[in-house]
Amino acid sequence: MFVKTSTSKAIIMNKRATKKPYLLAITTTALITALSMTSVASQAAGLGDLFSNNSAQQSKFLPVDKAFQVTSSTKAVAKGTQLSIAFDITPGHYVYKDKLTLSFPKGISAAPFTFSQSPVSIDDPTFGKVPVFTQKTVVATTILSTKNGKAAKNVPVVIGWQGCSKAGLCYPPEKIKTTLNIAVKR
Repeated sequence: MFVKTSTSKAIIMNKRATKKPYLLAITTTALITALSMTSVASQAAGLGDLFSNNSAQQSKFLPVDKAFQVTSSTKAVAKGTQLSIAFDITPGHYVYKDKLTLSFPKGISAAPFTFSQSPVSIDDPTFGKVPVFTQKTVVATTILSTKNGKAAKNVPVVIGWQGCSKAGLCYPPEKIKTTLNIAVKR
C-alpha cells in the first residue's frame, strides 16, 4: 500500500507540475499567432493601399475623359473637308503636339495641322524636350481631301493623341474613331 500511495502522490505532483508549462506554452503560442496575424494584416493593408483606388489617388489623378474633353467637327470647304479637333484641357494637364495623329484609308490625304494656340516647350520625363499645349482650349485643324478629287462618304478616320498630368501621370495614347464625309474640291 505504501507504494501505491507514494505513486499516486507522485502522479498528482507530476500533473500539477505539467499544468504550468502547458499553460505557458498555450499563452506563448497564442501571443505569437496574434502577432503574426497582425503583421500579415498590416502587410495586406499596405499592399491594398498601393493598388486600391482610394479617394486620395482619385483626387490626384483624373480619369482621362475628365482631364481632357476632345470633340471633333467637320465642314465642307473649297479644298475638301475641314476637320477640327478641339481639346478642352483641365488645368494641371497638357497634350503633346507631336502625338496628335490621323489614320485614314488610302486615297485620302490631309494637310498639316494648324493650331489655335502656340505650344510651349517642356522637358518631359518620358520624351525629353517636346512641344505641348497647356492652354484651356486648343483646336487643331486640317483639310482632308481625296486624291482623285471626288467626294467620299463615311470615311473611317482615327484620331490619335496623348496627354499627361503635371502631377506625374502620363495617360496611355488615346484613339477616337469616327466617320466623315469628304466634300468634292471646288
